Amino acid sequence: MTYAAGARGRRAFIGSFTSAGGHGVVAADVDPGTGALTVTGAAGDVADPSFLAPAPGGAVLLAVSETEEGAVAAFDIRGAAPRLLGDPVAVRGAGPTHLALAGGHVVTANYGSGSVSALPLRADGRPDAAPVVLRHEGSGPDPERQSGPHAHQVVPDPTGRRLLAVDLGTDSVYVYALDAPGGDAPVPHGRTALPPGTGPRHLAFHPAGSHAYVLGELEPTITVCRWDADTGVLAPVGGTRAVPAGAVTPSYPSGIAVSPDGRFLWAAVRGDDSIAVLALDDTREKPALVTTVPCGGHWPRDLTLDPEGRRLYVANERSGDVTWFDLDPTTGIPRRAGMLPCPAASCVVFA
Repeated sequence: MTYAAGARGRRAFIGSFTSAGGHGVVAADVDPGTGALTVTGAAGDVADPSFLAPAPGGAVLLAVSETEEGAVAAFDIRGAAPRLLGDPVAVRGAGPTHLALAGGHVVTANYGSGSVSALPLRADGRPDAAPVVLRHEGSGPDPERQSGPHAHQVVPDPTGRRLLAVDLGTDSVYVYALDAPGGDAPVPHGRTALPPGTGPRHLAFHPAGSHAYVLGELEPTITVCRWDADTGVLAPVGGTRAVPAGAVTPSYPSGIAVSPDGRFLWAAVRGDDSIAVLALDDTREKPALVTTVPCGGHWPRDLTLDPEGRRLYVANERSGDVTWFDLDPTTGIPRRAGMLPCPAASCVVFA
């Protein structure tokens, strides 16, 4: 991988699996006109930094270390290459796959141990080594994938008062309060059961904040839920498939995104190696599959919108690249616009 130097503008950061040949946390400049990525540096100090999140202020990037021990690392991202800030901090959970900033904490979803860890953030953006660990309980009907809890994603709600944790192993979304009396660490608030065997992986909120769309990994479905931020209740109201009727290729959806105007929804689908395009109506409760397009690589682990909502970026783990797509503003259909080689890519975030 070659690096380029240039003036700092908008930047993207790519997570990758070092155990599969990835370069760790990869930094890239973003061309404002074309969306093209140009790598400026990488940091391979931390094992398997599979998911990333910018800390407040824009100078620090946080990353999970998706290992059996499980940790969070902080990087200074003001230079061309990310620079590790101190030692990674243990989360006291196995295999963290996702993290988010919520209530003054960095919160991780620990897939291997089926738990959520909350670590206070210091003033300099680094995590404190004193996590609160919240353990999930239960199982699902798939004996291989759902013998116990497997937290896969953590997402603050649009108000910042709640935290939602998507658990593949228990077919559930756990809801935590971030504004409970006596402290700002997440406090258990409720749990929503989803259709058995769907294996929920990730969710995305509608920009209006009234609905959430939960993507299943074990069944290629999108469950539509109403969200009441005041009561902290997530209520399923329906769903749709993320692959066309009659599809025969085994499909394992991964990432989901909703357009800033609330008209479209996109889902990455592994196996099928596609991006599903769905249209949302005025009720926000009836996603309609419009089409699917090739993801541009193999095994799309995640997808994300750029900050303007004009492009989609897809991290293709097994083909080792990041592809980006221009989005048709009328139809929502992505058109491939470019590709960056990036071994074992797992996610893309912007700062």
